[in-house]
Amino acid sequence: MDFTFTDDQLSFREAVSRFLMTEAAPEMLREIWETDPGRSPALRGKLAAQGLTALSVPEDCGGLGMDDVAWALMSQELGYYAIPDSLADAAYVAAGLIASLPAGCAGREDWLARIADGSARVAVGHAVNPLVADAQSADLLLLPHGDEVHLVPRALVDVIANPSIDLSRRLSRVMWEPSSATVAASGEAGRRLWADTLNRGVLAVAGQLLGLAQRMLDLSVDYAAQRKQFGKPIGSFQAVKHHLADVATRIEFAKPVLYRAAHALAHGRADADVHASHAKLACGEAAWLAARHGIQVHGAMGYTWEVDLQMFMKRTWALDAAWGDRGFHKSRVADAVLADGAELGPGHTFKE
Repeated sequence: MDFTFTDDQLSFREAVSRFLMTEAAPEMLREIWETDPGRSPALRGKLAAQGLTALSVPEDCGGLGMDDVAWALMSQELGYYAIPDSLADAAYVAAGLIASLPAGCAGREDWLARIADGSARVAVGHAVNPLVADAQSADLLLLPHGDEVHLVPRALVDVIANPSIDLSRRLSRVMWEPSSATVAASGEAGRRLWADTLNRGVLAVAGQLLGLAQRMLDLSVDYAAQRKQFGKPIGSFQAVKHHLADVATRIEFAKPVLYRAAHALAHGRADADVHASHAKLACGEAAWLAARHGIQVHGAMGYTWEVDLQMFMKRTWALDAAWGDRGFHKSRVADAVLADGAELGPGHTFKE
C-alpha cells in the first residue's frame, strides 16, 4: 500500500490553498452567510474555474477524473477555509453517485458536465441524514426510496428550512413523491450505490473536520503568541503549550486514518465501511479537541462573532453528526472488530 501523494495531487492542493486564502477570507464568508441564500454564485464560479467542481467528474464528461484520494486532500482545504459543505456534496458525493449510474441513464452525462463547469448545484439525501443540505438552492436532488436511487428536479420537491448553529449550513426537510420517472437505479445496484455514497459523504466530512481542526489550532497558536499576561505571551505558559500540543498530536494521528479510508474507497475494498467510519471518528475527535482547547486558549471572547474561531467551532459541531453520528460509526467499527475471524494486528495492517 502506497500512501505517497503524487506531485500533481500535492501541487493541486497547494494551488487551491493559495486561491482560497485570498478568495475566501473569513470576513468575506461572513458577508455571504448573512444573505438569504447564504451562497455566492461568484465564489462558486471561481471554484469551478480552479477545477474543484470537476475533480471527480470523468474526463469524458469534462472533468479531471481524480479519485477519492485526491478528495482526502481537497476536503481538508475546504474545512480549513470554511467553504460550505455543499461544494463537497455536489462535486464529490453527488458526482461519484451519478458517474456510477449506467451509461445510458437519462441525464447522466448532462448533469456530470454541469457539475464539472459549476453551473449545477446538486443536493444529496441519505437515510442517515434526517435533513438535506442545500436542498433549497439545488437544481437536482439525489434521494433514496428504499434501495432506489432517484434523480429529482427541484421543481418536484417541497422543502422546509431548518436552522443550524452554523450559519453556512442551509438544511431542509424534504418532501417528495417517488415515481418511475425519477428512479435511476434499484435493487442490488441501488444498495451498492447508496453504500458507496454514504462512505464518500463520511470521507468528505472527515476531511473537512481535519481541516477545521488544523485551522482552529493555527488560530489558537497565533492568539497565544500575541495575547500577554503578566508581561509574557500566554503561549509561553506550560499549560497552554500542553493544550496545543495535544491537539497537534491528535491531528497527526488522524491523518493516516483518513488517507487509509480514502485508499480503501478508491480501490473498492470490501472493508471500506469500517475505514470510513474510523476516519470520521478520528477526525471528529481531533476537531472537537481543537475547538475545546481553542476556547480555553482564547477565553470567552472565542465565542463572539468578531473572533474567527467561532466560525470553525460551529462548523465542527454541525458536521459532527452529518453522514452518521458517533454512535452509528462506533457501531460499524465494533461490528468489524468484534466479528468472528476479524483480521486484526500488525500482520494484517497493510494486507491487500
